[in-house]
Amino acid sequence: MVDEKDNAGGGIISIEESSFENSNDAFSWTAVTVLQSLALFCVAGVAEVVGGWLVWVAIRGTNGKIKPWWFALLGSLMLVAYGFIPLLQPTDNFGRIYAAYGGFFIVLSFLFGWALDGDRPDMGDVVGGLISLVGVCLICFGRDDPTVYETVPTLFEMEVCIMMMRWPW
Repeated sequence: MVDEKDNAGGGIISIEESSFENSNDAFSWTAVTVLQSLALFCVAGVAEVVGGWLVWVAIRGTNGKIKPWWFALLGSLMLVAYGFIPLLQPTDNFGRIYAAYGGFFIVLSFLFGWALDGDRPDMGDVVGGLISLVGVCLICFGRDDPTVYETVPTLFEMEVCIMMMRWPW
């Protein structure tokens, strides 16, 4: 409890400290929460990518065909649902959850683009998607163990790998 003088009336104001604890301080990943988080990332990704695709094909079309207006409505509803799905994540860190979700969005966008429009990912897409998933794992699960950062390749090492993949063997 903190006591302070009230300058206006000379009385004492009693301010109790909040008993609210930051839930991230007590949070730790378990096998169940990791699986829950990964499943929610996938569900959110499907809702966003498919919802966005439905709006896209209703407005811009695909393969020269524009879909009916209700595709846009259904897609919009899926995008609204997507906005609520991350609230089910087991941790309360908004920035970290949305940043990590970005990696899933990248990979799911490539996969759904391939499935829905026939746009097959190339080697750069695959490598970029894998790098984004490594980033997801570091963002979400690499917080408690500082040694996890010792295994992250440097930018130079990643550039060498990319150059080797492009080398005309």
